[in-house]
Amino acid sequence: MKTPRRSFLQQLAFGLMAGAVLSQPLVARADVLDNIHKNGVVRIAIPQDFPPFGSLGPDLKLRGYDIDMANLVGQELGVKVELIPVTSTNRIPYLTTGKADLVISSLGKNAERAKVIDFSAPYVPFVKSVFGPEDAKIAGPADLTGKVVGVTRGSTEDLSLTKLAPAGTIIKRYEDNNATISSYLTGQVQLVTLGNIVANSVNAMTKLRRLSAKFPVEDTPCYIGVAKGEPALLAKMNEIVAKAKADGRLNEFSLRWLQSPLPKNL
Repeated sequence: MKTPRRSFLQQLAFGLMAGAVLSQPLVARADVLDNIHKNGVVRIAIPQDFPPFGSLGPDLKLRGYDIDMANLVGQELGVKVELIPVTSTNRIPYLTTGKADLVISSLGKNAERAKVIDFSAPYVPFVKSVFGPEDAKIAGPADLTGKVVGVTRGSTEDLSLTKLAPAGTIIKRYEDNNATISSYLTGQVQLVTLGNIVANSVNAMTKLRRLSAKFPVEDTPCYIGVAKGEPALLAKMNEIVAKAKADGRLNEFSLRWLQSPLPKNL
């Protein structure tokens, strides 16, 4: 008879404990924006190998459009900025696993990415094209048959190129943008898919295998990446982007890094 009694008492005790827990008010989880203000720091994932968006300058300090944008966000939030260098393949995992609060890393938007993160309003335009030597006769996707084309793995241009390329196209994927650009400059690939802005930057730095645009594969602006379930932070990023557009700071960034004014329809 002792066992049933003990079992009854144990169940009663468990029920009382469960009732006590359920009766307590739920504690709201602090959101990322709250944590940023409490800690006085915003952790932003940025590129370090993708000029003019982000690269090391002669002084070994990071510079570029996205670096300026990250510092602008920190200024508007009134906190310090911790820059976290990432690659195209790990920038979204850094955000979804909490290693970064935001991604400002030439981040394009597509349906697959929108399933796992949210996007702010766009802050810079970004057309991507297939590039090759001046004398290469490439007018459209059909001309890629039998050609070796380099692209950065997991980028939006990788997805677009994969959809456009006909059977017989040899696509070589590289883990970061430096490797993709180097593959073309050193002759490992015949063609390469890059952002037009990036290609212009490469041409300005070297005369080796000049990049000539053949045809566009996509036109997608860049956005600030925000983790799902952070409406306050997303709203704040949209507010910051709108303010920077209105007061001309984004236009200043565009003139500085892209050598052209910010499009009015962005």
